[in-house]
Amino acid sequence: MSQVIPSQPLRVVVWSTGTVGRHAIAGIDAHPDLELVGVWTSTPDKAGRDAGELAGLGRELGVTATTDRDALVALKPDCVVHTAMTDDRLFESIEDLTGLIRDGVNVVSSGPVILVHAHGALPEEMIAGIDAAGREGGASLHVNGIDPGFANDLLPLVMTSLSQRIEHVKVSEIADYSTYYQPVVMRDLFGFGQPMDFEALLWQSGILSTGWGPVVRVIAAGLGVTLDEPLVEKVERRPAPRPVETVSVDIAEGTQGSVLFQVVGTVDGEPRITLEHVTRTDAATDDDWPRPHEGDGCYRIEITGEPVMKVEFSHHGADGDHNVSGMIVTAQRLINAIPAVVAAEPGLVSPIDLPLVTGRGLVTGARAGAR
Repeated sequence: MSQVIPSQPLRVVVWSTGTVGRHAIAGIDAHPDLELVGVWTSTPDKAGRDAGELAGLGRELGVTATTDRDALVALKPDCVVHTAMTDDRLFESIEDLTGLIRDGVNVVSSGPVILVHAHGALPEEMIAGIDAAGREGGASLHVNGIDPGFANDLLPLVMTSLSQRIEHVKVSEIADYSTYYQPVVMRDLFGFGQPMDFEALLWQSGILSTGWGPVVRVIAAGLGVTLDEPLVEKVERRPAPRPVETVSVDIAEGTQGSVLFQVVGTVDGEPRITLEHVTRTDAATDDDWPRPHEGDGCYRIEITGEPVMKVEFSHHGADGDHNVSGMIVTAQRLINAIPAVVAAEPGLVSPIDLPLVTGRGLVTGARAGAR
């Protein structure tokens, strides 16, 4: 399938104004193929405020935020960029997204990540219900971002196009999370700063497979591989050797300071696809664990077979911080996919269902109009 180029700007609503949503507002404002027509907020104090102010753009955009869901649907936008927190409200958020596509609004969303590739992760009847809602409304739903997302689904699959033989695909995030502002995720889901015997949500059996299993399964689907079930989960948590202050949580010595986890897909008992996270809150710790070759964070793809290949993908913002740019690339992967998702068949859309998605129209100083 070729790249989708809209004949006129698509009308877009941003759903939330938090750490990803504010960058989504800025990204849509900068995109020649998109027009911002509405913003939803869960915070009453933000209602009535201009989107440009909420995004920190230093200028007004003439679009004010609202808490009224139905008023935004009534605008009949072509797409919603949904960036609201979903990690702590999985099924409620699925209902929210299903309702939007049933009402005829296409959605690109940063979560819940289980919908990146839902087959094998959700009951088939639930997936069928989402697809039915899409057909009823004539709208599509695509969940993606950077991780789970581009860095560990599309990028490794593109690399495998160079392979003659594949023995194992490993995709890793290696990052210092000290500047990652998500207090609920850091404290409650990961358990950073909590006693080592604290039962954080992520380390309960089956949760890692819920969150990152879709990454393993979408790679398997792209390679035509049938995985053993269940997926294999491995976790190693370590206490902080010294006190550390992060933007989300203060970490006392002896509380959880770092973690390495894996979700492994096997075939006939042999590991074939591995998702790995190496997450530090103090960049100076855990020298025996993998480190980025540069900076404080990277994504690494390693493919063994013939040939053996490795790619390390790093990013950082204009201020040098990789956690801020992580929010930007999450937003932009969704934003740049909007034309393809709007044009897609109704229902759930997996990363391997989409045509080529690029940063068309975003080259600084370039003339618009090349098609």
